[in-house]
Amino acid sequence: MPPPPPRLALTGARPDSPRLASPRRACPARLAGQPLGAANGCRALGPLAMRRAAHGRARGCRGATAAAGCLQLRLLLLLLLLLLVPPQAQPAVQPAKRFLRSAGPRHNSLKIVGSVVVPVKVYVKLNHNSPRILCLTNHLRNLELIDPVFQWNGPGGGLSSENSSVQISPTGTLILRHFNLSGVYTCSIIYKLTAMQPDKNLVIKYLIYAYSDPKNYYEFTARYHAAPCNSSHNTSFEKALLQILSKLVAELSCEVTLIKSECHHVKMQRGGLQNEIFFTFSVASLDGGKHNGLCQQSACDASHRLNKAKHVIERFFKQQVEVSRKSSEPLPEIYYIEGTLQMVQVDRCYPGYGINALIHPDCPECCVVCSPGSYNPSNGIHCLQCDSSLIYGATKC
Repeated sequence: MPPPPPRLALTGARPDSPRLASPRRACPARLAGQPLGAANGCRALGPLAMRRAAHGRARGCRGATAAAGCLQLRLLLLLLLLLLVPPQAQPAVQPAKRFLRSAGPRHNSLKIVGSVVVPVKVYVKLNHNSPRILCLTNHLRNLELIDPVFQWNGPGGGLSSENSSVQISPTGTLILRHFNLSGVYTCSIIYKLTAMQPDKNLVIKYLIYAYSDPKNYYEFTARYHAAPCNSSHNTSFEKALLQILSKLVAELSCEVTLIKSECHHVKMQRGGLQNEIFFTFSVASLDGGKHNGLCQQSACDASHRLNKAKHVIERFFKQQVEVSRKSSEPLPEIYYIEGTLQMVQVDRCYPGYGINALIHPDCPECCVVCSPGSYNPSNGIHCLQCDSSLIYGATKC
């Protein structure tokens, strides 16, 4: 019997190869039942090392007599690679996912359940879609209902999906589109818990409010040295100043509104009396205005335009001071008094809306529609009491 062939190291070198002279210790082939590289304390080789080993063994195979041995070695190394490195490709057909019978498609949108005792408050942004309002309570949501029948009613009567502003699903879920009708909404549900039991009927209640974000505006006060308070020069100057300020912010789709302009006699420290105009005006952004090239995409929102208008107004008054300092001419009869410009930011709501954190703790900074018994006639910030008001969003008493 011929002697067995020498055992080959997985490094790809022949036993008589000079590469074995390297101080790095070659590992023998894996023994039966023994992990790769565990024999003689050798380090296990990864897939990359195995590929290199296969390449080296292929180079080491020469001659017709060694062809069969080289082929067997290549097949062995390929088998080891397939075992250690499983393919990453996904199967052509994905396994079907299992769902519970009560589970449906998952949505990121909010779902709200009601109550049969106290109406649940729901806040919907004006002219936007409502969240998903379920014709269920927390208790019913965890039960199987047999032959349920749903019927929604709103402030104007029965609701149906035939109306483009209403969407009702087969399971009774309500979505109000472009919402603007606040009030009490109810859903009547008839159902059975078992096929043999009689029908049960519940009325689930909601109180749905429209709300909007507060509109901000800036209120400025500036003082000017003036002509005598009964002089027509003061009136002409006030009109000219208001026109200049309006033109400065017009390109930002903002408007300037005169709040008041009053002339007073002021006793100066260690001096006599002088006449001063107390000029108070507001700067607010317009809705749906035409924006020019200075305002693009997200920069066109109202707060951004209003903030830019504020800086324009502040720069205008600062320039008045700089011109006066550089000029060698005597001061005119009417001029801006340095350091008197003051500004406050004011919130306001649309007529018929107001902010009330006590009544609406879930929407404390929202302009919520005024409930019956209150009203807001102007761009104020609060709903005023009015016992004769019987509607939501009243603008007069």
